[in-house]
Amino acid sequence: MNADRNLSLFSRGLKSAELETKLNEIGPYTILGPVNLAINRLSSLTYEQLLETSNHDSLVEFISNYVLVGKKMMDDFRNDQKLQTLNGGHVTVTLKNGETRINGAKILSRDRQGSNGVIHLLDKTYDAS
Repeated sequence: MNADRNLSLFSRGLKSAELETKLNEIGPYTILGPVNLAINRLSSLTYEQLLETSNHDSLVEFISNYVLVGKKMMDDFRNDQKLQTLNGGHVTVTLKNGETRINGAKILSRDRQGSNGVIHLLDKTYDAS
């Protein structure tokens, strides 16, 4: 993931949240990575503020919303499917008009193989429930 400049902000968050160690454990995992443009659109608490040491717990919560336990390739997604995030929350898959969305965020690039799972790039951020 470090090689993809479109995910540089998300990668930075993974490191700051100290989740890289977790993701190197026995997986696999699915990362739903919002691209830099999506992260730059955050409004309530800017990403730079999330990266501050005093907001560590909020950053871990935010990043964990984009990590699924298990490897989910594009063909594994089903309409109205609920998927569990790393922190125990859930996201919902929507398939419509040839698009796959996770909690409303469109998958832009899919099935990028990582050393311990797969990465899908998203066009925006979302809240997990």
